[in-house]
Amino acid sequence: MLHRVHLNRKRAAGFGLVEIMVALVIGMFGVLVMMQVLTVTEEQKRTTTAGNDAMNEGVLGLYAVQTDLRMSGYGIADRKLMGCSLTLPSGTKLNNLAHVKINSSAITGQDANTDTLLVFYGTTSGTPQGDNIVAIGNVVQTPSIFAVNDWVLPAYATPPSPCDLNLQRVAGVAGKIVTLASGSSMDAYISGTGPGTLFNLGQSYRAVGYAIRGGNLTMCDFAVSNCSQASAWVSIANNMVSLRAQYGRDVRPDASLPTPTPPAIVNAIVGVYDQTTPTTACGWSRVAAVRLALVARSTQAEKNVVTTAAPVWEGSYDATGNAAATIVLTGFADWKKYRYKVFQTTVPLRNLSWMGVMTGC
Repeated sequence: MLHRVHLNRKRAAGFGLVEIMVALVIGMFGVLVMMQVLTVTEEQKRTTTAGNDAMNEGVLGLYAVQTDLRMSGYGIADRKLMGCSLTLPSGTKLNNLAHVKINSSAITGQDANTDTLLVFYGTTSGTPQGDNIVAIGNVVQTPSIFAVNDWVLPAYATPPSPCDLNLQRVAGVAGKIVTLASGSSMDAYISGTGPGTLFNLGQSYRAVGYAIRGGNLTMCDFAVSNCSQASAWVSIANNMVSLRAQYGRDVRPDASLPTPTPPAIVNAIVGVYDQTTPTTACGWSRVAAVRLALVARSTQAEKNVVTTAAPVWEGSYDATGNAAATIVLTGFADWKKYRYKVFQTTVPLRNLSWMGVMTGC
């Protein structure tokens, strides 16, 4: 009887110190494992979220640039215009007018080691060849393609050197006479070489600049803004650290361009990609495409190095293997602790292709 009472008292005494210490150690190991799993899960979640943000920003940025590039040259794809200088109503002067220009002098303030794009096009319903100025007194051949408030460009039959153009607005159309809001006469554009040409850009036009500024893809429309001011540039995609672009050129012989290798190719087939800017209308007519790359960066830095070398794209090296439009990220602090995604594409410039080979080129 006494033995049974002793056993019952021992059982009622609970756990001993050793058992409690063992339980604490097991619990601590459990908490440690759970914290480790939670940390790894949180890091993976952060990396995934940051990567998704970079993907979204890159897709949106590339879509915006592509949309304008596809429209480039609409209304100005003629040798009487391309290569001339153009003064906009704001007073901004665009030297060497083209459908798309890489690293235009009109764009400043971009991040180091990045390219800029300047895309120009109109919204006209008129003909891309323009309309003839047939007689003294601003008489045109087809007045029905003009309307009040259309933006127009008068041009000479044979562009002079230097060739300076001024964008003007239509004030009225009466019979075959087109009156300009500035009151200017277009008589001077009629010469012995033939009638002048009046190009119609429609009710609006765009001269859109794209640049990487402060690690973001930004844009500014020279048609409505003073793009020399930093405040005029609007961010359209965040955490974009590089924009690189190249012309896709038909390599027919042209004194303004390097000697092509391989031998000359005709029929507006892209034979070389580079950043050589044409200086003549014929040179611009051979730019049939633009190849570009946008580099998106993850929004948060990792604890350790995750990128050991800058990413590459199709334009990083030329046909002979030499460095070309490389992606440079060394200007960003701790750049190796971020992840990057390259978005690249080649955009055919259809408004130039539809014009065919320019006469005299």
